[in-house]
Amino acid sequence: MIKLRLKRYGKKREASYRIVAMNSSTRRDGRPLEELGFYNPRNNETRLDVPAIVKRLQQGAQPTDTVRDILRKANVFEQVGAGANIESSSTAAVS
Repeated sequence: MIKLRLKRYGKKREASYRIVAMNSSTRRDGRPLEELGFYNPRNNETRLDVPAIVKRLQQGAQPTDTVRDILRKANVFEQVGAGANIESSSTAAVS
């Protein structure tokens, strides 16, 4: 299964993350299938390759909870035809 998740990089205590598409059995900092964006939690900076993310979501990739929140803030799910199904499945699992 393909997952959209965060890949950590940077110095100690100064972490930044890349949003990547990876096989779910791959280790966190392993080789990604595709790099889709960037997230810096220290200053809340986010850069996303929206067309590539939409393509991966339409192919069935599942975002992790943190990546789902980042994508929701950037209104990416509105651009996906099946975005309501992806978003509603996450809220159903939380309840």
